[in-house]
Amino acid sequence: MKLPGQDAMARQAEERLITSRVKLPRRVVEQPLRQVAKRLLMALGVLMLTVLITWIDRDGYTDSADGSLDFLDCVYYATVTLSTTGYGDIAPVSEAARLTNVLLVTPLRVLFLIILVGTTLEVLTERTREEWRLNRWRQRLRDHTVIVGFGTKGRSAIRTLTATGLKKEQIIVVDPSSKVIDTANAEGYVGVIGDATRSDVLLRAEVQKARQIVIATQRDDTAVLVALTARQLNRGAKIVAAVREEENAPLLRQSGADAVITSASAAGRLLGLSVLSPSAGTLMEDLIQQGSGLDLVERPVIKAEVGRSVRETDDLVVSVLRGHRLLGYDDPAASPLQLTDRLITIVRAANDTTVEPQE
Repeated sequence: MKLPGQDAMARQAEERLITSRVKLPRRVVEQPLRQVAKRLLMALGVLMLTVLITWIDRDGYTDSADGSLDFLDCVYYATVTLSTTGYGDIAPVSEAARLTNVLLVTPLRVLFLIILVGTTLEVLTERTREEWRLNRWRQRLRDHTVIVGFGTKGRSAIRTLTATGLKKEQIIVVDPSSKVIDTANAEGYVGVIGDATRSDVLLRAEVQKARQIVIATQRDDTAVLVALTARQLNRGAKIVAAVREEENAPLLRQSGADAVITSASAAGRLLGLSVLSPSAGTLMEDLIQQGSGLDLVERPVIKAEVGRSVRETDDLVVSVLRGHRLLGYDDPAASPLQLTDRLITIVRAANDTTVEPQE
């Protein structure tokens, strides 16, 4: 198998070692450890403020041990006061000290408790909520599309799928880079961080329940391994993969891919066509770009078309899919049309409102 040379888009080594996990599009909770650390700093700040207030007004307090307060006594008093322990060995006796306790120390005590108790409740609540969202998402997920690789090819595939009616909620992006997954989340897609050649990563993406899998990795050898793993986990899904080198396409088909697109050769043929006929090149580019101009779509044969020839349909039919055979429009076997046939037609994007999503 021929491997590409230096790949400019290869991931860094540390990104390949990252633990796989599912990231839903909307980030609900900050990392718990960071959240707890922030709240602890806030609580420490409240404690230090209470110590300062007590130290400034220390002459208004009495200590049952020696009658006066030093700095350590102020720290001790602030600690037992904010924690509502209140041993009573140190107490405010002057009117000013008692007023300070009412107006300042008591609100600080309440704030201290809110910070500590609120942190625990919030972290537990958010964790429970996130787990609930994740479990609910897994239960509702069926017949979705898994996109392996969120580079140029992966993004283009997603744009085409969404242009044909596929919802963002039905798309899961798998990529080893956490930054790439963050970008996918920001665009509204569920992301799974990890190496898609590993079965546990694909299982996190619920690939066993997927309807179609698009492999858009940067390396051909990676694409082969992903196809093998995905086909082992899901025998019925449609797997479409992209390769750089044309000689690797047969190997990818043997690995389980239903369709293989040679990206380098396809781009080269489009360049050559554009040189020979710029208009033809523009037309081909328009056809492969869904949602504008002319669209190449696949649809079932309707009852009114059964028994007719290809040329008698309202749309411009270029091919007929009958079972596993792809018949050209000029093939005598393509006519008459059968109810189980599917037509590949060229339509105006503005008029394409009843076309089924691609299977």
